[in-house]
Amino acid sequence: MPLSPEARSLAARCAPHVNELARRMARESFEELPGYAQLPDDVKDLEIAATARHGVRRFLKHVNGPDPDVPGRSERSGDHRLFRERAAQRAEEGMPLHLLLRTHALGVYALWQALRDVARPGEEAALVELVDVLLESHPGIVGAVAETYLDERSALEAEQRAQQRSLVRALLDGMVPPGHVLLDQLRLEGPALVLALGVDTPPVEGPVAVRRRLRRVQTVLDQAFGVEALALLDGDGGRVVVPRDAVPPEDLPRRLSRASGLRMRVAAVRVDGPEQITGAARTATEILRITRVCGLPPGLHRLDDVLLEFHLSRPDESSPRIAALLDPVAERPELLRTLRTHLAHRQDRRATADALGLHPNTVDNRLAKIAELTGIDLSSPRGTALVIAALLLRDSEG
Repeated sequence: MPLSPEARSLAARCAPHVNELARRMARESFEELPGYAQLPDDVKDLEIAATARHGVRRFLKHVNGPDPDVPGRSERSGDHRLFRERAAQRAEEGMPLHLLLRTHALGVYALWQALRDVARPGEEAALVELVDVLLESHPGIVGAVAETYLDERSALEAEQRAQQRSLVRALLDGMVPPGHVLLDQLRLEGPALVLALGVDTPPVEGPVAVRRRLRRVQTVLDQAFGVEALALLDGDGGRVVVPRDAVPPEDLPRRLSRASGLRMRVAAVRVDGPEQITGAARTATEILRITRVCGLPPGLHRLDDVLLEFHLSRPDESSPRIAALLDPVAERPELLRTLRTHLAHRQDRRATADALGLHPNTVDNRLAKIAELTGIDLSSPRGTALVIAALLLRDSEG
């Protein structure tokens, strides 16, 4: 609906005071907001004042027609370009969103006060018309500002996460030397905890489902250690550095499994300083592999839990010959599965049979067949050590 001549006349009387009103907003109206006083003076006097001046002129132009300083140009009511640009700047500088939005709300109130102050007796109806226009345009501006701010913050946080992931990957892979300045960005200066996470059988999922699962896993890690865990996660598990001298909770695998919906195993290695993290990451990954090869159930694993198996899995000149001991049963997956399960259940034939859904006699027959084909006495300590080493070495060879 077109505004009355009285409303246009009332708004026109504010035009000479635009600069003064903008300065007053930036230096007086907004000062009452928590945190605003800490902003640099140039931000207040230049950018925020300029944004306030733009908002007032935009309102007056909408009421009275094109800006006389810009001949022939009429701004669309939905054009929020400058507001969006300023919102992106404030997001990059770290100004809280609530503070930014409150400056816009206070700006509207300051403009209403200015209109009220120049209104004359008998212009109450004209003042109501102008307030209607002012309040009608405010939601669109606030929406544009909030949307741009959140988009910018999301982009900045994604960039920061990508940079952090690159730093963590470089550290775990040994590309960051001790004492490097990048370690300060990761808050690594003393003892830390290195974890390897694994899922035995990752499901086939789309990228959205994977990202949601990894976010839940990250949340559990952060809550478990009371600090942001530096994690490199993927669909199969991942590697994690906890930047503090922490002890992993015994129920951590259960909590991770509940959050992810998958059975997860965790290997943990403590280090005294960041220079040991690369080696600890390799050790944790190897512990995880060994627990899988030996058929240990998912849970929390440390080096002491697989100390013998870890030693036996170290390759040397004898490794190919030891790995070859199981060549005769390499094409018999049911025999290898029985052997792994038997070792994982401390060579208890009944427990092995229950785990495989077999009769104990079937287990005995399969073990006898393995002994016959390989020539290894599975009932002797030496034979048990040989098959454990052979399984580990064959797995490490691919």
